[in-house]
Formats: sequence, structure tokens, C-alpha cells
Amino acid sequence: MKIAINVNEDVKDIEITISCSHLTPEIEKMLVTLRMLDRQLTASKGEETYLVDVSKVIYLESVDRKTFVYTGDSIYESSLKLYELEEQLYECGFFRASKSCLVQLKYIKSLKADINRKIRVTLENGEQIIVSRQYAEDFKKRLGVK
Repeated sequence: MKIAINVNEDVKDIEITISCSHLTPEIEKMLVTLRMLDRQLTASKGEETYLVDVSKVIYLESVDRKTFVYTGDSIYESSLKLYELEEQLYECGFFRASKSCLVQLKYIKSLKADINRKIRVTLENGEQIIVSRQYAEDFKKRLGVK
């Protein structure tokens, strides 16, 4: 792989060009990382690939080794693992609620204490997610709740 950087004061907007013989999983991961700078996720729905604004993602869930991205009106599938998305989305207001779920904090409508120190979270779209005991304390600290 060769990387070339052209610094030019006349350039108004950053442009990145990738030249390759075919798309590989490594290149797709690079693209995902670059798109995160613009706060977008690459996700698929059926045969189509979409650029999903991170601000519209309510939560992400891992089921049967697949990662799903939930927005207010659609469900997409991401090629990334949940831990990879967690690393990229932490600064965007996402929090690990359980081993299989990341939640965007701005979409939380209410919290309720549940059995065994778990927290039941109701999201703006009416969905309910359980924050496991393992993540409950950090979750409360992040929200500033006691």
C-alpha cells in the first residue's frame, strides 16, 4: 500500500482517493473509519449499501454474530463488530448497555430500576433496553444519575 499526501494551500476541501483492483474488507473498514469523521456509518439493507447519519442511530445490537443499526424508521446491518462501533461511536454519545447493545444517550426517554441492579431504559421510539449490572454503574455516571 502506498500513501501520498499532497499539501496545497489553494485546496478548499479535503479529497481522498483510493485506487485498487477490487474492494477488500480492509478497504471497506478504512472507508468506514473515514466516514466516521463525517459522522456517518456504512450499513446495508438488502442488497443496497447506505450511509447512515450517526445522529439518527438510536441503538445498535448484535444478534447471532450480526450487528444491526436501528434508526427511527429503518433497520440496517453493519459489517463491523459491536466493539469496533463502540470505539468509534463513544465520542458521539453512545454507551455500552450490555454485551450485545450500544445506546445513543440522547434518545433515552426514561430510566427505571430493574431487578438485580439492572436498569430498564425506555427510548424515544418506545423500545426498551436493559442495561446489565456490569454496565449499570458506568451508565449512571455517564448520565450524571445516582
